[in-house]
Amino acid sequence: MALLRRLRTYRFRAGTSGERGAELIEFAFVLPVLLLVAFGIIDFGFLFKEYEVVTNAAREGARLKSLGDSTGYSNADVQARVLQYIINGGLDGSLLVTPVPVTATTIPVSATDPTITASAYTVRVTYPHRFWFLAGIAQMFGGSFGTADLTATSTMRSEVQAAP
Repeated sequence: MALLRRLRTYRFRAGTSGERGAELIEFAFVLPVLLLVAFGIIDFGFLFKEYEVVTNAAREGARLKSLGDSTGYSNADVQARVLQYIINGGLDGSLLVTPVPVTATTIPVSATDPTITASAYTVRVTYPHRFWFLAGIAQMFGGSFGTADLTATSTMRSEVQAAP
């Protein structure tokens, strides 16, 4: 009996019966915000992974083209290498914006003399990222996240030996 009296006394001191469900209601208000933040972090992780693959694909394409025209690497070879890197990175190759632009540029070599330049090649890769979780949540409220274009540009100096 003494245990029952102590238990009743503890319940009485803990709070009135009107405050018993307050935690549940507060949790119901906070849970959607917590889920939105958690799913936003997951979506950002996917975006960052795709951006790293796109950046490395641009770097691979620029590296291939910078090996020089004497090796016979054409713009089509660069596009094939970029596409293969995108596919090997776990992305959908059909979404890659093609053709991948490859441009020949000149870059300054000397900080003191701007007339000294070297030939270089620039590769620009664009890939659309679709938001998985945030797009679905936005559609529930009549909004749209759509897609974001991930664009990476890489420039590398040509490896062809300059004329003496």
